[in-house]
Amino acid sequence: MLPMMHCTKLIALIGGLSATLVFAQSAYDLPRLESLALESSRAVLAARDQVTAARYAVDSAGAFPNPELEYLGGSTRARTPAGNAGDARTVTLTQPLDMPWRRSARIGAAEAGLEATTASARSFEADLLARLRGRYFELLRREAELRNAREDMVAMESVRSRIALRVETGDAARFELIKADAEALNAQKVAQAAGYRVEQARSLLRQAVGGGLPMEFAINGRLGDVPPLPPLDGLRKQLAEISPELARARAETVRAERQLELERAQRWPNLALKAAMNEDPDIRASQIGVVMTIPLWDRRSGPVGEAAAQLSRARNELAAQEFSLAQALEVAFQQYEIAQTQVTALESGIVRQAEAALKVAEAAYRHGERGFLEVLDAQRVFRAARAELISARYELATAWVEIERLRAIPGGKTE
Repeated sequence: MLPMMHCTKLIALIGGLSATLVFAQSAYDLPRLESLALESSRAVLAARDQVTAARYAVDSAGAFPNPELEYLGGSTRARTPAGNAGDARTVTLTQPLDMPWRRSARIGAAEAGLEATTASARSFEADLLARLRGRYFELLRREAELRNAREDMVAMESVRSRIALRVETGDAARFELIKADAEALNAQKVAQAAGYRVEQARSLLRQAVGGGLPMEFAINGRLGDVPPLPPLDGLRKQLAEISPELARARAETVRAERQLELERAQRWPNLALKAAMNEDPDIRASQIGVVMTIPLWDRRSGPVGEAAAQLSRARNELAAQEFSLAQALEVAFQQYEIAQTQVTALESGIVRQAEAALKVAEAAYRHGERGFLEVLDAQRVFRAARAELISARYELATAWVEIERLRAIPGGKTE
């Protein structure tokens, strides 16, 4: 006989898990979870601080060099009777000149660095949202599996009760009751495992969102609620225009170009204006002139060559990134179409037919026209079709998540 006390405890456990899902204190949909993650994630805040630092680096690149003030004081002693002894002072002021060709290249490199850092922050946010969305749909998947497992367990317990009654009256063989006990125990095991997977998925989702999400929460949504996507040509255009990975690679290329310009400009002489005043007991002299650093020995061949190599690397990385993202978009969109086709086929025909076959088998068994094993086969077919539908919906959602990660619309919004 089936251990009824164990079954009762299991039903209570699963009912408690369901109550936690339904009657939790707060309910969150996907946009609210995304906003909460972007507002409370320390990693996102750190990435935004990096953008602020890069913005100040642009200010630093545009700053003019400070003047240098030099003061020398001492005394003089006469070496001849006609000489005068006394104090001597020298004051010198030097103002380095920020040449326009160096200044523009330096500021351009800093501005490109700001663009690259901003794009990296956007890419980090896109990856964060992709992880969050994946775990959101994972929780929806586990909840759907738990609901189905509970329905299967209740249905199997009902069938077992009917078989037990028929065995007692002698209308069915005891073998059918043994088989029903085994199937009921298996349904309990599946339901228990599904309940634990729900709790695990909840913990992973809270980890992705951050501490701003309370321990007790529920989510609003269905696994099949996947937003539609534009055609592939439109996705390609969006990828080329707003992809943060491409924006970062392009900005890195521009920064390498400006850095090469700056290193080449360093070959030109440095100029500085210099004014000096010398005072001794006999005379006071004022002077003004120009200080020139002559690039005689160091022609900066090393820094120029290094900057040229970095520029070549940046251009190659940009080309590789463009190809890689285009291929990733193609694969993700193909997966999206495959999953969408599977979902349509399962929803429109396969699951309904399997459910209808199960109802026919159960009705025939009640009237003594079919055996219990045929009912079990029909139940397995129906459960397999229903599980395949959940899996297809989840694959459709994950393909959508990957495409959204690739195009990374600013602000985490979708279209």
